[in-house]
Amino acid sequence: MINVTKTYLPPLEEYYEYLKGVWERSWVTNHGPLVNELEEKLKDFLGVKHLFFVSNGTIALQIAIKALHLKGEIITTPFSYVATTSSIVWEGCKPVFVDIDPETLNIDVESIESAITKETVAILPTHVFGNPCNHRKIKEIADKNNLKIIYDAAHAFGVRYNDKPVAAYGNISVFSFHATKIFHTIEGGAIVTNNDELADVISYTRNFGHKGTEDFWGLGINGKNCEFHAAMGLCLLPNINKSIEKRRNITLKYNELLLNNNQKLRGVIINKDVEYNYAYYPIIFESEELLLKVKLALNSKDINPRRYFYPSLNKLNYIDYKQMAVSESISRRILCLPLYDSLKNEEQLQVIDVILNALKS
Repeated sequence: MINVTKTYLPPLEEYYEYLKGVWERSWVTNHGPLVNELEEKLKDFLGVKHLFFVSNGTIALQIAIKALHLKGEIITTPFSYVATTSSIVWEGCKPVFVDIDPETLNIDVESIESAITKETVAILPTHVFGNPCNHRKIKEIADKNNLKIIYDAAHAFGVRYNDKPVAAYGNISVFSFHATKIFHTIEGGAIVTNNDELADVISYTRNFGHKGTEDFWGLGINGKNCEFHAAMGLCLLPNINKSIEKRRNITLKYNELLLNNNQKLRGVIINKDVEYNYAYYPIIFESEELLLKVKLALNSKDINPRRYFYPSLNKLNYIDYKQMAVSESISRRILCLPLYDSLKNEEQLQVIDVILNALKS
């Protein structure tokens, strides 16, 4: 079976070395030494001043909204994983969708200002498939209208744009370290910021609001992560650049053998001046009918791509529907192909062969 992704696991003996220390200390959670070590190494790798390792990317979004004291409308994208929208709703805010650019699949920056009302408090875009948003235009709009910016960088680990890490953009960026991601801690996520005051608020908010053992700073939640998850991250981080290079080579082969000179398919346009992480390989079909035909052919050979992201989030049943023509069209026609470190050459060639035969028939 060839799935859309396969979790990378380090040699068991490497993980075991970290676990021996956990057993010796009997310190498994509550800001243990492995969590602290991982946070320091991730700050250095991502090029940010403050980083908080949390239990998952969804709680990272919720804490970010809470830390910025957001109440009102948040402009966001309808083309992302559901957590981008559900976190806004969960925190008592209203998502206001802006359609996407048909080439980059990121939020259409030219349409943001027309969605701003007196109730708008923030912009929450996603770096879709790790493809960085037009941060300069978004910042210009946010500054002009006194809005906060939270970037959903769940897909963008290690990505750089205009010689800066994507983590440096916005008031806050959040990452997912779920097992499906290019860098993972089995379950986990991170909140990053370069703002000292925000960092202070986040530090209390993710730990129940504790201010010492006998006092409370204010309202908080349990967003912490544990030593076992941190150990996995510490095992994986030294190999991340090798992982990106492997994914790059797989991507180039897909481009060469599948996309080039094939008018029925196209890829996503990656913004210029990007050091990309090759976290996903999405292809866009000329019709949903063709996508479903190809998907069925792949499934018949035990190959399981995935429809990221379907349906368009403006169609969620707890959202007041407003048409997002581009997002709805793309979501019906986009398919992510298998892409992971251990994907073998013959497996990738099989995926490509099945697709090309299905397109011909």
